[in-house]
Amino acid sequence: MTSVTEIAAPGAGAGRTGLRAWRWVRLRVLPILAVVLGIVVVWYTACVPMNVKETLTFAERAGAEVEPASPAERRDMGRVALVLANPGQLGGSFALDRPRLPAPHQVVAELWETTVETRPTSKRSLVYHGWVTLSATLLGFGIGTALGVLLAVGIVHDRAMDMSVLPWAIASQTIPILAIAPMIIVVLNSIGLQGLIPKALISAYLSFFPVVVSMVAGLRSPAASQMDLMHTYSATGGQVFRKLRLPASVPYLFAALKVGIAASLIGAIVGELPTGASEGLGARLLAGSYYGQTVQIWSALFAAAILAAAMVGLIGLIERLTLRRMGFGR
Repeated sequence: MTSVTEIAAPGAGAGRTGLRAWRWVRLRVLPILAVVLGIVVVWYTACVPMNVKETLTFAERAGAEVEPASPAERRDMGRVALVLANPGQLGGSFALDRPRLPAPHQVVAELWETTVETRPTSKRSLVYHGWVTLSATLLGFGIGTALGVLLAVGIVHDRAMDMSVLPWAIASQTIPILAIAPMIIVVLNSIGLQGLIPKALISAYLSFFPVVVSMVAGLRSPAASQMDLMHTYSATGGQVFRKLRLPASVPYLFAALKVGIAASLIGAIVGELPTGASEGLGARLLAGSYYGQTVQIWSALFAAAILAAAMVGLIGLIERLTLRRMGFGR
């Protein structure tokens, strides 16, 4: 048991604060860093066999000796065998202009160049393309969330909607988005809707389903004893909804929003692919694939991942503040 003297000793509070900080770093930060380090090591290792044939071709053109000397024999050999036969020529695997698999530092350099060193208004900037995709993502997310909440409320309060709408909502998610996205774009283009709206509707299509399912579960989560108590107080259906069902569904809603915002981003990117758009992260991916710019493709993928992580983190912050204010103790 800690004595009064130990508690009052100079530096005791600072020592406990330091221990808590170290425990937080050890439990929260170090595992993440270990996973990231492992991914980077595996990534660099994979670059060698993935890029070995291109590396040996450039080395041969530069006058270096490679084994086997015949390009036809090199084509027939496996990548691992080529690595083992040419251990001294593998440093170039991390510096190719158009590698099959770019190295991590190449992706980071491309991200830095297209976000920090390029004007945000330039079409070479990932900030510019990210904003184009983000605008469609947020609009589609808003539409999908509103539609999902309204459908969930109707399903919980109406038996006919429960039996009819929910199965169709589930069935809608069995259609591959890559198949339905071109259809949506063609139909909307035929009535004069282009640009932001088709991409937003595709985002809404992907994001409404997790909201529907989670909100239905949340609105039905109050226990029978809680419902009986509300009926004992002669509460109306609206009062039961506002004071019991809706507050109980808030944790479920935030869990769905985290899934929905990521799905909305995927929908916005997919919506940019069939149109041959010149703006957006999807357009950036297309341009990279057309011209064999794998570094550009990977940088756009990482930009999308960073954008999704930022939005999910923002929703998580709002969730903590909201639940704490509601007294959920999170």
